[in-house]
Amino acid sequence: MSDSPQDRVEKVLILGSGPAGLTAAIYAARANLEPLVIEGLQPGGQLTITTDVENYPGFPDGLMGPEMMELFKKQASRFGTRLKLGEVTKADLGRWPFELQLGGKDTLRAETLIIATGASARQLGLDSEKRLLGRGVSMCATCDGFFFRDQDIFVIGGGDTAMEEALFLTRFGRSVSVVHRRDELRASKVMQDRAFKSEKIRFIWDSVLEEVLGEEKVTGVRLKNVKTGELTEQAAGAVFVAIGHVPNTKLFEGQLEMNDTGYIVTKPDSSYTSIEGVFACGDAQDWVYRQAVTAAGTGCMAAIDAERWLEARHG
Repeated sequence: MSDSPQDRVEKVLILGSGPAGLTAAIYAARANLEPLVIEGLQPGGQLTITTDVENYPGFPDGLMGPEMMELFKKQASRFGTRLKLGEVTKADLGRWPFELQLGGKDTLRAETLIIATGASARQLGLDSEKRLLGRGVSMCATCDGFFFRDQDIFVIGGGDTAMEEALFLTRFGRSVSVVHRRDELRASKVMQDRAFKSEKIRFIWDSVLEEVLGEEKVTGVRLKNVKTGELTEQAAGAVFVAIGHVPNTKLFEGQLEMNDTGYIVTKPDSSYTSIEGVFACGDAQDWVYRQAVTAAGTGCMAAIDAERWLEARHG
């Protein structure tokens, strides 16, 4: 007689279905660990809101983000991965097997847990920002800068992320305008110095983005001076919102070691977290690179770490 869903203990439970989670699933499934993937609120992760992906190895012509994630999912399923829609709302890592609640009702139990919940780019919350996302509005210069050669590009933000994005975008744009709500940057001095030295970067101080202009694609921006209230419109080919990322790790606050901004701390050269049997990969623990290919790499690491941990435990 088979176990009921409530009694079943998963060998490997994976939270998240982006490149990290699904790569972990592929490796775990091929090791006959029958992984269960909880897809989360945004199945496929951040790539599902990305249009063209041209920097993932093996796809010389590029492909759409959602299409790529469908291929990941198909490959994981081929080896026996089970995928379940839903979001884990509660986790108890103080007992083993670990217990997690799915959607506030179903209880999941697991011997190992791979956290691949990713991170979310902070957004301004404008309707026009949402409407034109992927059509000139972007949260990732490394992903999308190439598409805006010889265009006037606007970067919103004043921290290290914004300076990194602006400097990277000078390789492509005709001009790069940094819009910041204060009259001085929050970025580290070294990043400020680099940005100030660039002949392509100009700064628009004491200003916020009021609206992204354009119907089918970005054609301009409407800016508001926070001191005078004056509104100005300027032509633009692209808007990069660079006000940081938020790791989707709130569920594990107080249980796992995290850094000051909420990213899960993993042990050097591994995916091991501060709790035995719990592994983290992708953007939930990577605040430096945040790329699909690096997420996939750490997903592979997490699956191998989990497999070896189970082997050591069971002998």
